[in-house]
Amino acid sequence: MAACCRVRIIFWASVFPFLLTSALGAQDGSADASAGRKLATAVRVDDNAIRVDGRLDDEAWRRAIPITDFIQKEPEEGAPPTEAMEVRVVYDDSAIYIGARMHSLAQPAIQAPLGRRDDVEDQAEYILVSFDSFYDRLTAYGFGVSATGVRIDRYFGRDDETNFDEGFDPVWEAKTHIDETGWTAELWIPFSQLRFNEQADQVWGLNVQRSTPTINEMDYWVPVPRTERGWASRFGDLRGLEGIPPTKRFELRPYVAGASAVNGDRDLGNPFDDGRNVTGRMGLDVKMGLGPNLTLEATVNPDFGQVEADPAEVNLTAFETFFTEKRPFFTEGAPLLNLSQVGNFFYSRRIGARPTAPVSGDYDFVDYPTTSTILASAKLTGRLASGMSVGVLGAVTDEESARASNRGFPDVETIRVAPRTGYGVVRIQQEFGPSASTFGLMATALHRDLDPADPLAGLMARSAFTGAGDSNLRFRGGQYELRSYGGFTYIQGEASAIARVQRSAIHFSQRPDKDYSLFDPTRTSLNGYKAGGIFERTGGRHWLWNVSTDFESPGMETNDIGRVTSADGIRFNSRLRYRETTPGKVLRTYSVGASQNNEWNYGGNRQGGNIRALIDLTFLNFWTSTFSTGPDFRTLDSRLTRGGPLMGTPGGWTTSATLRSRAAAQTVWNGSVTAATDEAGGRTLNLNGGLSFRPGARWQLSATPTYIRQTDSQQYVTTLSGGREETYDRRYVFSYIDRSTLSTQLRMSYTLKPDLNLDVYTEPFAASGRYYDFGELSAPRARLLRVYGTDGTTVSLEPDDSRIVTDGASTFTLDNSDFNVRSFRSNLVVRWEWRPGSTLYLVWQQNRMQSEAFGNRVSFGDLFGSLGAPGSNFFVVKASFWLPIN
Repeated sequence: MAACCRVRIIFWASVFPFLLTSALGAQDGSADASAGRKLATAVRVDDNAIRVDGRLDDEAWRRAIPITDFIQKEPEEGAPPTEAMEVRVVYDDSAIYIGARMHSLAQPAIQAPLGRRDDVEDQAEYILVSFDSFYDRLTAYGFGVSATGVRIDRYFGRDDETNFDEGFDPVWEAKTHIDETGWTAELWIPFSQLRFNEQADQVWGLNVQRSTPTINEMDYWVPVPRTERGWASRFGDLRGLEGIPPTKRFELRPYVAGASAVNGDRDLGNPFDDGRNVTGRMGLDVKMGLGPNLTLEATVNPDFGQVEADPAEVNLTAFETFFTEKRPFFTEGAPLLNLSQVGNFFYSRRIGARPTAPVSGDYDFVDYPTTSTILASAKLTGRLASGMSVGVLGAVTDEESARASNRGFPDVETIRVAPRTGYGVVRIQQEFGPSASTFGLMATALHRDLDPADPLAGLMARSAFTGAGDSNLRFRGGQYELRSYGGFTYIQGEASAIARVQRSAIHFSQRPDKDYSLFDPTRTSLNGYKAGGIFERTGGRHWLWNVSTDFESPGMETNDIGRVTSADGIRFNSRLRYRETTPGKVLRTYSVGASQNNEWNYGGNRQGGNIRALIDLTFLNFWTSTFSTGPDFRTLDSRLTRGGPLMGTPGGWTTSATLRSRAAAQTVWNGSVTAATDEAGGRTLNLNGGLSFRPGARWQLSATPTYIRQTDSQQYVTTLSGGREETYDRRYVFSYIDRSTLSTQLRMSYTLKPDLNLDVYTEPFAASGRYYDFGELSAPRARLLRVYGTDGTTVSLEPDDSRIVTDGASTFTLDNSDFNVRSFRSNLVVRWEWRPGSTLYLVWQQNRMQSEAFGNRVSFGDLFGSLGAPGSNFFVVKASFWLPIN
């Protein structure tokens, strides 16, 4: 009966908004989608009539009809632009061309520092032309260029100007020229890089914007009002595109790469390290159009050696840290491969991740793989003429083995640590109704080549599946949205593997005081579900609000192919905000509001909750500031004891504030502070800052320092047997911990020309932790500890800083857990796109680290303390070649 109810919840959470949207859409579906829209005309020209050099001196440009009726959005909404602009659109059989002149007579000198592709942010003057080539009033492609020739390309998967995919990197060209009256730009965009419906006469949505940072101005052909959210639904129409011949859209991108790993602390007895560790590889990326709407991309033996390193961390929790995807194959088109409302059904970094199976045994040397080899991967993405978006991905990773040996023995043992694994993702989303509402479905699958006798079969699930649906009901022009989602998860494998999942930090089903969704060591499968929704007012003059709920069952498990940190939660959140967007005497805009968040587990225990007062300010000089403050409620945490009983957490108070300079300035800075206290004596001070400046037009330097000082009253240490009856004969040992963390991410970029860049990334990092005032959980649901040294117990400190605790007839030792970690990571990349689509990479990565067992607070001197430590160096040379097949 319970399973039936869960199915109904998921079904109606996904389908009800779809039915409601259909009903509302039918009421106003007869409206003319083009009524009142601006109109631009594209003019056909002969092939090779345009020479893309940025000068607009070709005769063909004189035949085009210019767009000139632009409107200011910032700083004076609705006013005419300070400087005039003319934009022309022409096309031939193979490409569409944009020619634009931006006048700059009355303003200061043009501000357009050089940078790498897409790195214009708010500091460079640029033009961006966006096409709704499907004419669906929902999605759009954006192509732009700064005054000095830095290209911008974006894919807008939703009707939201601020939400776009920066991983979209098509092959196209742009050139610019600066003269005494301003600057000009020419853009060449092949039809093979766009997707559109196959019909004789094309009608596309069109918008054009210009950013002029020296006067804080943003001009649009069709601006989205400040009080509303939208993008493609507001576009004007581009007509005149006739008889575009179909393109083959077939591209090959082979690559060759060589690498060398040099370890500074090399052990001469290590048979797996010859001092150079030279490797070479070859691979191929293929992109092929399937009709005008769909694109098939495949990669064989891919290489991601040029990707920036993840930030350093010291993780004392029971949960995995999820890092951002940075691999180009997986970032491009990523929004088409996940639910719009929740992103944890698919996490692309699972594909090719480092194996997790341990190497059992005592070995002097272990060569453990750092990644799983991706043998091949393919994805199909696009949008059909019916308004259906499609995303399909498949990948296969090879089995991996670690090599192990002992000093003085020639034998090398091979230990299998990962089986061959297949991954699959399917996502479809249908748009309908005049407000571009959507309904989507998604499924994922994973299968590992494991048989019951395989030792790895006892460690990991054999198969995993998920299915989900989501919908977005938009009405009153998108001013209101009702978004909902629902899905199920299912994993299957040997009983020992499923038992590991049940005992993991995601579930802790073995909790001794749990009376629902209990641990079952005989299970060979586990299923769960997730459902929820949000009703939101997204636009309006003053009042904005949202209410949301989310249900995550105790059995939900997506970590084979997705991501989840903890299942078993019921959440209810809300937010109310009053805003003013009309500039006054002191502020350009402001908003004040409040939010509340609450969470319970399926046993009815509160496990999260807070209230916040919120203030957002934008000053007349375009500085911005935020402030929030409010209480954090007492809760019962099922995870602190790492599988033990519930433990109470103290109530507290959290306050945070930020201040940011004008984003368009040559030098940009920001600072933030978060301070939190709780009734048990815990406190946190988190200071973050950022500084970015340009000493020259080709240089950009930035630093983002972080300092954290934290006292935690409930740091888990270990679980021991021999405890008291009230804690189920176990000792759940905790302590206070005094932690300090100091780090900064330093970046330097030098641009020789728009497609030749040098990027340097370094991160010095230092962290420490001192454990003190040890004790054990006094009783289930208790917040306070039974502190050692009281209540009939004694504790003595040993010379090695371990502690011997005596409790009646029991004596046990707590090892010294203090730590002081220092590391230095760096990444240097030279990237040269030596011809469109073909790129050369030169990469140098370095990692240095040292760790000691003392908890002294870190200082600025410790930040670079690891520079003298031995480290590893990794060198890569990679060249890829774009080969279009016509």
